[in-house]
Amino acid sequence: MEKQENRRVQRLVLVLFPLQGHTTPMLQLGSVLYSRGFAITIAHTRFNPPDPINHPQFDFLVSGTPNIEDVESINLNCQAPLQELELQKQTAYSQVAGVIHDSLMYFAATVANDNKIPSLVLRTSSAAFVQAYAALPHLLAEGSFLFQDSMSYEQVPQLNPLRFKDLPVSRENMALTLELIDIVSKYKRSSVMIINTTDCLEHLPLLQLQQLFQVPLFGIGPLSKVASASSTSFLEEESSCIAWLNNQTLKSVLYVSKGSLAMSDEKELTEIAWGLANSDQPFLWVVRPGSVSSSDWTELLPQGFREHVGERGLIVKWAPQKEVLAHFAVGGFWTHCGWNSVMESLSEGVPMISCPQFFDQKVNSRYITYIWKVGIELDGELERGDIERSIRKLMGGREGVEIRQRAIELKQMIDVSILEGGSTYNALNDLTEFLLTNKIPPN
Repeated sequence: MEKQENRRVQRLVLVLFPLQGHTTPMLQLGSVLYSRGFAITIAHTRFNPPDPINHPQFDFLVSGTPNIEDVESINLNCQAPLQELELQKQTAYSQVAGVIHDSLMYFAATVANDNKIPSLVLRTSSAAFVQAYAALPHLLAEGSFLFQDSMSYEQVPQLNPLRFKDLPVSRENMALTLELIDIVSKYKRSSVMIINTTDCLEHLPLLQLQQLFQVPLFGIGPLSKVASASSTSFLEEESSCIAWLNNQTLKSVLYVSKGSLAMSDEKELTEIAWGLANSDQPFLWVVRPGSVSSSDWTELLPQGFREHVGERGLIVKWAPQKEVLAHFAVGGFWTHCGWNSVMESLSEGVPMISCPQFFDQKVNSRYITYIWKVGIELDGELERGDIERSIRKLMGGREGVEIRQRAIELKQMIDVSILEGGSTYNALNDLTEFLLTNKIPPN
């Protein structure tokens, strides 16, 4: 019988994009694949590097020091270090079975292809977002999408349920929009597409992407549910907020977090503060240091706010979000609609107040409120009266009861998807089979 130590280890190289929303699912995917017997090398930049202490099972490779503002620069800067890894070199103990790269790190597909190694692209956003971006060139070419009409409530042809205002474009930076469109066109360089989603959420978008790109596609989400619990946060999490939640009643707390990138000004901070205060609802509010213009943290909170709220509200710099959303006291989530946050909320049956700002967040918000019907959208400029009414509606109104019930039903569907025989369970098995054999499993 062959000894285990004499078998060749199958190694996967995972190439990170250095933003929180991209790094988290890639590290989670690494944990899943490590549990299935693969050795994992994490290729990352010097900007926002993952903490090796939290991932002792991985090897780490620094792949460059890029200008984070320029996607093309990142790809040019990081290609040579990855090439120097000598991906083509096989040993008696190890061989590279594949390179899995973030969708924005498309250079990795070129390196893998040059070395005749399978390349797989991980989409850290929803399938619907990829579908929308893939449709933008056609909309631009036929003239049905005018940039100045990007706030229109009119439905986009062939992109139901999206309206023009939901399209993932930047009115302030059309050059960036066009650059990201070009990146989507590069997906065909990779032999496989992996998406952090599941069939029960995005059955139709997944089918349509399969037809569009004509490559194997695996919906293996939510990765937050199938991966180990190792921390992937760039910021220090204030776990002390869990003790505060323990003293709250069942489903009474609104959790508020705008994610790792969104910014506010003093006026918006004031409207949010008084909206929360006037709702009379307990809340846990994440205010990220430096996220409010001209402020280090919370010094611009309006006078009298803390006295009015008292012990009913808690403000923290950063929270252990997965643990918070799974807590019995949390009954709603005011979110910026980043895909990781949406998936974590859906996985725990927590309904949402959606407040999207840019790119995929607008697509995700539309699905939350119109397709899945598990949330309420705060549209336009934030105003304390609208905020108060939305919180009361979600947390206590008759419409909120129906929304919360749908959120629970969706959670149950997601739970089934990760069990044996479920779509996520099967997709992970198929992905593992592909990486071991480089053969597409039968449908």
